[in-house]
Amino acid sequence: MLEFFSIVLGGIVLFLSSTESDVEMKLSMRSEIKSTGSGSFARRLRKFAALLLSLPCILVLAACSTERDRVGDLRTGTEAAASNVKQDNSLDILYVTDRAPAASANGELAYSSLRGRSMSFGSVTLARGRSRFHDGPAGQPDASLQVSRTTKIGEFPQSPYPIELTRQGPRRVPATVDAHMRAAAGLQGEVTRRLAMAKRKEVVIFIHGYNNSFDDAAKATGKICDTLSAEFVCVSLSWPAGGSGGAFYGYNIDRESGEFAAADVKKAIRIISATEAINRLHLIAHSRGADVLLSVLQQLGMEAYTTRSSPTERYKISNVVLFAPDIDLDVATARLFGFVSDPDAPFGANATPHGLLPPVGSLHLTVYSSTRDQALAVSSGLFGSVVRLGRLTSASISPKEAGSNALWKNSQLLGIADFIEYRGRADFAGHSYFLSDPAVQKDLVALLRSRLKAGDPGRPLVEIKRPFWSVLRR
Repeated sequence: MLEFFSIVLGGIVLFLSSTESDVEMKLSMRSEIKSTGSGSFARRLRKFAALLLSLPCILVLAACSTERDRVGDLRTGTEAAASNVKQDNSLDILYVTDRAPAASANGELAYSSLRGRSMSFGSVTLARGRSRFHDGPAGQPDASLQVSRTTKIGEFPQSPYPIELTRQGPRRVPATVDAHMRAAAGLQGEVTRRLAMAKRKEVVIFIHGYNNSFDDAAKATGKICDTLSAEFVCVSLSWPAGGSGGAFYGYNIDRESGEFAAADVKKAIRIISATEAINRLHLIAHSRGADVLLSVLQQLGMEAYTTRSSPTERYKISNVVLFAPDIDLDVATARLFGFVSDPDAPFGANATPHGLLPPVGSLHLTVYSSTRDQALAVSSGLFGSVVRLGRLTSASISPKEAGSNALWKNSQLLGIADFIEYRGRADFAGHSYFLSDPAVQKDLVALLRSRLKAGDPGRPLVEIKRPFWSVLRR
């Protein structure tokens, strides 16, 4: 809800701040396009006017319902200690973050929305309490989650790592490399310890979206872990979102913070996947987190391809799940298939233009989308997208486009992707349904825990036309 509200305000401000010359330039540019520019401009003007008129309603609803309400009230430090939640109802997850550390009101460790210069990892203890919307006992999956303690275990050196010049040439500073290796071993050791206690030797990594605090991300990860019956090792990979730009400029600040964090996210996924005890790695991202994740997967895909391998073989990636991805469809397609489809890309030492590509293996992409996602509707207007991936439906793609778009052709040919349409509205903005709608949660369980494919009995899906499906809601 807060994300939707912030994007709406940002869009209104950006539109109203356009000068008369800006408007004339836009109209002139649109007149060169096939569609009538003036009509398009007028429609956009009416949409923004409607948004402006609805602003008082949004303000009232924002005061009554926020995204945080769906995973429980945020309590840290002394507040959590004073709650009635029993210790044996706690859930412990692993975190990795490049947020700057900060002291909470009671002096305990916390992480801010500022960009850190090093990547830290540790544990977050989430206490289960009774939600205001939950009548059952504390400790049940529907109960609220409250952050009670954050404990840092290790830290990587400040990045980018320094380079020194020797007689033989430039090299990475040995002391920094040694510190990196110790931190990597510490992170892998913690993952190994958790895997030894987990029912499955599999890791689920969650990457949050725009305007989420460190605690928001931890609670969402905990909710996912509860949904999966805590059978997996769950990791909250938290980047410095929730910047100080406010509703007007915070979206763009977070967007660039996501770009900043991509190198650390890649480093974390690479190190965690190299843990010997891991059998499978599942990557889940929401909203702007999908943009971050797809940037990282593009780079990891390049690394794998140039070593004559694949993301599944090299990094044990089994599932990539995107909920309400806030990224342009064309950009997502280019990141997923742009490099591997390039005949000049080196496959090992040399390019093999006519050679076979590495096998896909068990890697599968699942995209959840909704035309009722109002946050992405505003985002699409701001960026001028033909369609955001998180609002994509079977009706969004014409037969001509379906025949030429690499995402559809590859999805149908290789069966590597499914696009699942959500037609409900579990929250005001229609953007965080993965945390609140039981049907979506059931499908995630069937996908990750039961390893069912779309169309298998047990998946609550109805086929539209492959690779498009609809969530079956009661």
